Amino acid sequence: MPKIYFIIVTYNAMKWAERCFTSLRHSSVPVKCIVVDNGSTDGSQDYIKINFPEVDFIQSEENLGFGKANNIGFEKAYKEGADFFYLMNQDAWLYEDSLEILLNVYNSHPNKDEIGILSPVHIDGTEKKLDIFLDKYISYNCDKTRLISDLYFQTLKPIYELDFMNAAHWFLPKKTIEIVGGFNPFFFHYGEDNEYVNRLHYHKKKIFLVPESKVVHDGKQSLEKIDYNKYKDTTIETKILNPNLPNSLQQEKKALLQSIFKNFLIGNINQAKKHFKTYQNIKKNAIKFSKIKEKIIKEPHCFLNL
Repeated sequence: MPKIYFIIVTYNAMKWAERCFTSLRHSSVPVKCIVVDNGSTDGSQDYIKINFPEVDFIQSEENLGFGKANNIGFEKAYKEGADFFYLMNQDAWLYEDSLEILLNVYNSHPNKDEIGILSPVHIDGTEKKLDIFLDKYISYNCDKTRLISDLYFQTLKPIYELDFMNAAHWFLPKKTIEIVGGFNPFFFHYGEDNEYVNRLHYHKKKIFLVPESKVVHDGKQSLEKIDYNKYKDTTIETKILNPNLPNSLQQEKKALLQSIFKNFLIGNINQAKKHFKTYQNIKKNAIKFSKIKEKIIKEPHCFLNL
């Protein structure tokens, strides 16, 4: 039986703790679980320790963010001999056979080396609809997968390749960690899973959705829950650090300068100022970006001490 480690980053997780950790106990495939708590204040730490003593609980005195906290879990699980790593959000849970189905699909896949991430189908907290973000990811890939058509005609295949899946439920083989590494600590919150997927594609690995396996992600069902204006700089930084884009830093600086000039000409001074502030920030961090990108391209299992 393979050693499967769940890594769950918690921050005030009391609302979901019982369902989340009970679901691991009921999994038809035995699992181990590492929790990295980012300084919760709702008493969930004691609740988890008392009610789920099988969990390997790591307490951080500060909020490390999603990526850094997961990296702690990656390193510990790897050093304990993990064969697979499962990242799961605190507001999420499994069904009894969710993991068993993923494992069967992995074992029957003819080219295991291409598997970077396997994802089950995310359904929302009502357990009656798909998670709205999964709808979005499927629609972005509709021309490639024809998954919507297969759903309609009930001719589903075992797996479908997607360009992206958020990290609420990621099932990663050991080789993914050894080649791609951990999360980029440059990103505190938002952007870290996008940046990871960029590196995954760079290493010619793929993301597969497994329709037969379903899990719950009790997140807010609104595409507007993320303020993309607030995280616009993060989107630009993700592009700059994308190893699939050789001249990304220069291209982003050029695009910003053009936008500043255009907005200034049409009298949109506030927008021009915003872009100029972003440009200054990128210019200030140019050397840092270059070093990180070089690390991403040249180092195996970057951002992890394995």
